[in-house]
Amino acid sequence: MQINSRQNIEYAEMLKALAHPARLCIVKNLIKTGGCTVSYMQSCTGQPQSTLSQHIAKLRTLKIIKGTRNGKEIKYEVTNDLVKSIINILYD
Repeated sequence: MQINSRQNIEYAEMLKALAHPARLCIVKNLIKTGGCTVSYMQSCTGQPQSTLSQHIAKLRTLKIIKGTRNGKEIKYEVTNDLVKSIINILYD
């Protein structure tokens, strides 16, 4: 088994992103709600919108979540099945 394989590197980056308490909370709540907007996340987490936007950008870059625009709002949802499985194991 090759330590620096592409898949291992991708998994490590994904786990690093999920290791941040705010991002873990965001992902957990997105799965729980089936997706929501930044304003909803802000009311649940108490984080400023600018901070949430940085966390969302990181999660989007790693293809953990995606956003769907509906007018002026963007609804975010977790699209990565592996991440969903990990969260379900952690919070089961």
